[in-house]
Amino acid sequence: MLTIQVNGVSHTVDAPEDKPLLWVLRENLKLTGSKYGCGQALCGACTVHIDGQPTRACVMPVGAVGNKAVRTVEDIRNEHIGSLVQDAWRELNVPQCGYCQSGQIMAATALLKSNSAPSDQDIDRAMSGNICRCGTYPRIRKAIHKIASEQL
Repeated sequence: MLTIQVNGVSHTVDAPEDKPLLWVLRENLKLTGSKYGCGQALCGACTVHIDGQPTRACVMPVGAVGNKAVRTVEDIRNEHIGSLVQDAWRELNVPQCGYCQSGQIMAATALLKSNSAPSDQDIDRAMSGNICRCGTYPRIRKAIHKIASEQL
């Protein structure tokens, strides 16, 4: 049995320490917003925040989380910047199929928390590990710039 902090709540889960955090979130805690994409930390669909840092949950063993705070897309709206990101995503119709968007939202939120006025290069660097097969990158960039210029 392991105890982890997810979205501000302490959860005791029956899982081996080497089970990927993604599967603990999805199977044990029924938090299905973080998606399985590649299983190798290459696509970003599984991105969550651990102590505020974007982290690929598909390769993070749950035992390595320890006392760190995990935040998922289900709770990101409770952060000021996270709510701005979700609002801009809706307003600008960023998603197409939507599969990768939870990871995109988590990466964009982390970027804007650390850099309130990112350049195109900053955005490209921060978002580079998040793959969108639909090619919504221009809308993602536009949404991030909108938030930076109008909201922060």
